[in-house]
This record gives sequence, structure tokens and C-alpha cells, in this order.
Amino acid sequence: MTPVNILIVDDRPENIIALEALLKRDDVRLFTTTSPNEALKLAWENQIAIALIDVQMPEMDGFELAEMLKSNPRTRNILVIFVTAISKEAKYVVKGLGAGAVDYLYKPLDPYITAAKVDAFIQLARSTEEIKQKNEELQNYATVVKNSADIVCAIDAKTFRIKSINPSVEKILGYKPEEMLNTSIADRVIESDKPFFRRRLGEIVKDSLNFAVIEFQVETFNKTVIWAESRVSYRNGTLFMNISDVSPQKSYQQQLIKSKEASDIARKAKESFLANMSHELRTPINGILGITNLLRKTEVDEQQMSLLNLLEVSSQSLLGVVNDVLDISKIEAGKFSIVRAPANLHEILKSVYGLLKFKADEQNIEFMLEVAPDVPVNIMVDSLRLNQVLMNLLSNAIKFTKKGYVKLSVKVLERKSEDVKLEFCVSDSGIGIAKDNLDRIFDSFEQAKDDTTLKYGGTGLGLAIVKKLTELKGGELLVSSEVDKGSEFRFINWYTIAAKPVEKTVSRPSEKLLPFNNISVLVAEDNTVNQFMISKLLKDWNAVVDIVDNGRKVLTKLQENDYDIILMDTHMPEMDGYEAARSIRIDFAEPKRSIPIISLSAATLDHEQQEAIAAGMNDVLSKPFQPYQLHEKISRLVKNKSLKKPV
Repeated sequence: MTPVNILIVDDRPENIIALEALLKRDDVRLFTTTSPNEALKLAWENQIAIALIDVQMPEMDGFELAEMLKSNPRTRNILVIFVTAISKEAKYVVKGLGAGAVDYLYKPLDPYITAAKVDAFIQLARSTEEIKQKNEELQNYATVVKNSADIVCAIDAKTFRIKSINPSVEKILGYKPEEMLNTSIADRVIESDKPFFRRRLGEIVKDSLNFAVIEFQVETFNKTVIWAESRVSYRNGTLFMNISDVSPQKSYQQQLIKSKEASDIARKAKESFLANMSHELRTPINGILGITNLLRKTEVDEQQMSLLNLLEVSSQSLLGVVNDVLDISKIEAGKFSIVRAPANLHEILKSVYGLLKFKADEQNIEFMLEVAPDVPVNIMVDSLRLNQVLMNLLSNAIKFTKKGYVKLSVKVLERKSEDVKLEFCVSDSGIGIAKDNLDRIFDSFEQAKDDTTLKYGGTGLGLAIVKKLTELKGGELLVSSEVDKGSEFRFINWYTIAAKPVEKTVSRPSEKLLPFNNISVLVAEDNTVNQFMISKLLKDWNAVVDIVDNGRKVLTKLQENDYDIILMDTHMPEMDGYEAARSIRIDFAEPKRSIPIISLSAATLDHEQQEAIAAGMNDVLSKPFQPYQLHEKISRLVKNKSLKKPV
């Protein structure tokens, strides 16, 4: 508690000592003087609340001192109590009260009366000070409310009528404050928002909420509609509302929503285009590779076999371009993920080296692989994507090196417990890249020079994919190059050392595939080349085959006949594979309802494969596929039929 300052003025020190003894307490701070002039100075400097002043003093009597205190704005509110030994006649009392005194104490002082009176005036002084502070706060609040850019108003909680409102209402809504008084705040809200607005205010009153936010639309004096946001507080039957015009923010928010919707539409259109492109390109490629495979099994001479090999190489090259475009699109859409699993790093490196060694030998280029002794054998890695990165970097190095060497080196840069920081470095003595072109080479569909595609071929996607793949798991791709001297690409990332991965037994394409005796298959495929290729494969495996070209015919055939499995393309006219699969799972009775369905889709996007499973298909096989892959999936799903080895 802040002490109350009391001033004692008496020309006799013994009187001061007596008063000090009576008034001394913890919540009081005493100032004493025998000089009226000194008293004026103390009152000016110390915010005195109560002054006990002797009436009879030689320099200046108490009446004169009181009048001087009351004449100064800084000291006029001091409660003056006269202490006197002169007569108690009314004329002296009147003179004292006229000088500004609030009471008298008569000598000799009665201790009880003196203490009681001073205590009463201490309480009065405290109350006066509190009232003064409250008034100052109210004045400050009134100034803030009056000058606030927002509408600030007090609302009757029962009728929602406005009891007070600040001038900002005229700037925001166009109404003068006096025009708004005693009108319902709900009348300003547009018709469609009124039920919600009234209900929300009712909830705030019912729950006695100290703070709530409401967003609604208001009609102005000019009949325009603006968005308003109100902070509402309920207290003692009154709602206090602070209303802001949030139309600019709302407009910006709506623009963002429209932009997002447009972006979503564009994204979906892009995904639809990619799905269609994947289907339209991969489906014929599947047919070409399938027919090529079938032709190899016929009697062909050496020249024809060479032509078939060229056909397969060209088809695989085209498939690689399609896959690159799809990979870039999936990465940019944020739908591409790196999944690490235990893998033998040394085997991955040897495999990549072995696959590209013949290309280097054809160009008379020295191809080297250097793996540091401390590089761990088994690590947690997405082997498919690491293989993709290394194949792209090494293929580029070989393609742009006319003579000299290409080298893949791997070393450990740092080791922390079970984690290692590895550097994969691909260096060459090729044509090099100019410094001003180093940034361009990682952009999609860009190459170092405009004539690079004409001279060396390619889409300009390889390095863009490498860059994005390396960054997906926090890796770093660095490049340094010098024209006509060569380039060096360094891929750096952290990996966790893993235990030896479990070896999986995989069927080899060269193995003789077992026949499907007594198995009937319904194939739904609208591409005639794929119809022929799939039909030929199945018949070679002794399966009984029916072919249809759309989903509606699938349902008709299934009503007429019994089948052991359905191979269904997803993109077909009239009724696609998704709809046909859903219809089978819902509309047919058992056992046909549970017939195994394999989606033979050209789709590579994750959401399309997930959609196929959600539609009721048991498995997905993406085109183009190898015969043994189809055989493996059919064998797994058709369990009730025995597979017999050919005699």
C-alpha cells in the first residue's frame, strides 16, 4: 500500500513531536517543519495529502498558509486540518473553513479524537486519490475510444440496442453517432447474416463470455456491403463491441481462395493430362515391347533378331523419356517420396558400372569405378532413386566425352556413430560447361547450349531430375566444370549403416513359365495391339481367354460366364476400369463379387494406383510390363487352380 503523505506545521518543536507520536504508523509518511515557507516547499515537492497546521505562528499564521496552499493548482486538493489553542468561537471556525480547512483539532490534543479524525481523513485521502486515478483512466479511455479507427459501442444485452457509440461509425458506416443511438445493432447486419449474428450474441450473453470474435457483413448508409469483424465482451448486462472494417483483408483472402482454386484446377488438369499422356504413350509402348518379345520366340534369322533388338532399344529409350517427364511432374507436385531401405551399396555401384561399361567401350572411353575401403557395404538407401541419379550422371558424362575417361568414385567424408556422409563423384574429361551456363543445366527441358540437343540428343530432363532427387532427402549436388577440360558432379548426403538386407527370390524372365491349365481369363483392353499381345501370352500359357474393349462389356460377360480372373485396363471408353470394378464388388453376388481383378494400367501416378485399389482391384501392373511379371501376379491371385509343369 502506498503511504499517505502528511505535513505537520507548528512553530513549536514540542508540539510537532507530540503529533508525530500520535500519528506514526506504517501507512503514513510524515513531513514536519516549524516554518510556513518551508511548508509551502514541502507541499510542492511531495504530493501532500493531509496538512495539520497550527493557526498561531509568528511569520505567517495558519489561515494565510492554508489560503496560499489552496491558491496553487498543485496543492489545492490538500486536506487542511487546523490545530489551535485559541477560542472555539464560531467566527474562528468560519474563518478557518473559509481559508480551506476541512476540520479543527483543539489543544490540548485528545489522543483518541486526534487519531480517529486523522484516520478518517487518511481514508478520505485514499478514496479521493483512487477517484482521481479512475477519472484519469476514464478520460484516457474516452480519448482512445473517441479517436479509435474502429467502431466502439456499448449494446444493451437484452434488446441489442446501442447505448453509446464513437464517432468512427460515421467514417465506416456513414451514420452519425446520434443516428445510431437506441437503434438495434442487428439492423445494420445484412439479412442473410442476421440469424447467425443474433444467435452468436445470445450465446455470448448466455455464457457470460469475456471475449469472442464475430465476422459478419454490414450494410452502410450508401447501401454498400462491407465485411466487419467484431471483438465482443459481455459484462453486467452490456455487450461491448469493437467493430473493424476487414473488407480489404477479406477481399485479399477471397482472392487467395480463388487463386488456390484456380491452382487446384490447373493441378488437376495437369494430373489428368499426365495420366492420359502416360496411358496414351505407355500403352502402345507396352504393345511394341510385347510383340517384340513374342517375335523373339518365333523362328527369326540373325538379321531379324538384330532388328528386334533395335526395336526394343528404341522402345525402352522412348519409355525412359516418358518416365523422366512423369518423374519431374511428380516431384514438382510434391507427390514424389524417397523411401530408404537396407541395400547393398557395393552391388548397386557394380550394377550401374556394368550396365554402362559397354557404352563407354563403344566410344573407346576409359570407364573407372573407385570405392574407398571404408565405404560401408550395406546402408539405408532408396536404391532405385540412387541408381537413377548415378545412371543419369554417368550417362551424361559418357555422352559428352569424346576421348579420355569417365570415373565414378565414392568415399566417406564424415562418420557419426551409425551414420556416414558419403560423396558420389562423377568426373570426366569431356566437353565441359561454361560458367555462365552452369545454373541452366539443372532447369527442366534446358541444356547448356541451344544446339546441344541437335548434336547429342536428350530432353534436358536428366540433370533436373538428379537435382530434385538429391534434394528430397537433404542431399547436396555440386558441379564444377571447365570448357574442353571436363566436368565434375559431386552428390553428397548422409546415410545410416544397415544390416545385411534379406535377399528376395525373384523369377527370372529366362525361366520357363508354368502353364495355366483350366484357368479362364477375361481381358478388358481397348487397344487392339495390346489385345493381341496379352491374348497371345495367355494362350501360350494354356489359359482360356475372352477379350472385351470396355467396362460395360466386362459386366455383360461376367453375367454370362464364369472366370477365374479379370485383367482390366483402367482407361476405356463407355465405362472405365474403376467403375467396372466398383460395380462388380457391389452389384454381383458371390463368388463373382470376389473375383480377382488385376489393373493393367499405363498409370504411374500414385493416386491412380491408389484409386484402382480403392475401386476394388486386387493388384496393379503398370504398362509396359514383362511377361513373367504378369505370370507372377496371376499365379499369386489364382490359388484354387493347380499349376502343372509342362511335360
